[in-house]
Amino acid sequence: MIGPKSFVEAAKQAGFKLYTGVPCSYLKPFINYVIDSDDLAYVGAANEGDAVAIASGAEIAGKHAVVMFQNSGFGNAVNPITSLNAIFKIPVLVIATLRGEPGGPHDEPQHELMGEITTGLFDLMKVPWEYFPTEEGQIAGCLERALAHMTREKTPYGLVMKKDSVSEHKLQRKAAAREVPAPLPGTYAWPKDLPSRNEVLRAVQASARPTDAIVATTGFTGRELYACDDRASQLYMVGSMGCASTFGLGVAWAKPDRRVIVLDGDGAALMRLGALATLGYERPTNLVHVLLDNEVHESTGAQSTVSHSVDLAQVARACGYPRVVRAGSPADLEAILRADTNELTFVHAKIKKGVPADLPRPKVTPVEVANRFRKFLEAAR
Repeated sequence: MIGPKSFVEAAKQAGFKLYTGVPCSYLKPFINYVIDSDDLAYVGAANEGDAVAIASGAEIAGKHAVVMFQNSGFGNAVNPITSLNAIFKIPVLVIATLRGEPGGPHDEPQHELMGEITTGLFDLMKVPWEYFPTEEGQIAGCLERALAHMTREKTPYGLVMKKDSVSEHKLQRKAAAREVPAPLPGTYAWPKDLPSRNEVLRAVQASARPTDAIVATTGFTGRELYACDDRASQLYMVGSMGCASTFGLGVAWAKPDRRVIVLDGDGAALMRLGALATLGYERPTNLVHVLLDNEVHESTGAQSTVSHSVDLAQVARACGYPRVVRAGSPADLEAILRADTNELTFVHAKIKKGVPADLPRPKVTPVEVANRFRKFLEAAR
């Protein structure tokens, strides 16, 4: 057994400053120590996949990050690990606990199968792993191996934590509750003639500042943004369903000196609606979350979402977004993005269904997109 300080302080020297994840009793002292530290950040995610996306956004912006979760939630993390980290080559350090360890201490029945397959999941995803250190002398070597792999292969590295690996640390600092802003007044009448996605994306590009980083959700949004004008400041997500906003949160945390514009979709946002609560609590002042809502999963055949029966602007407001606005036209959106703001902003923009004929796929590979996005974030001021 090691003290949480031993690992966390060694990891800090190696550059790991952000920790994000979902709690497990095995992780309790570890998480408590990070929360109590003045020079570390802990972001509690709504689910494990969101945590992977947050860490990945920070990593692509130049800050090493650690993801922590109970192995019972490993399934939630599979999508971003395989379609974000593996495809864009974004390394993060993943710590998964080993509840239901075969031959280990008695645990609840729901952990039995996952306990048997946890290490196999790492193997299936081609993520090298080792057991979390339980002796002080093992820490340095563990971190060296993790960093060597992350630097060389640009993919995640896993640590599997057994029970009683870390000694107790009682939490001293309690999370402060944030006041929920008042609901938006009245109802909003959307225009009958809604703009196309293409028109809205061109408005975003016309009003974006040279230093703005733009993250576009998977599917037609990224493809149309690329077709409008391909830029190094734009990252076109593939797969990683619902992870655009949390990825943007990680970028915004790592780069507080620049604005991050997230272009989300109604289907993607609904997949991970808990992300709105995380962003609403963290409230990065440099993030603008633009939701393009056409009420369908357009890139998979235009099947209906339920956004026609949900007021997503009010949802964002109830989740704590201090500034929530509706954009009924491209001109409205341009005005919103050209304005100087210093608070987390949610923009709800209804758009019409439809895709331009012969919409091209990006000719730049995801790795090329990620590499130039990194360079853009490093260079632009």
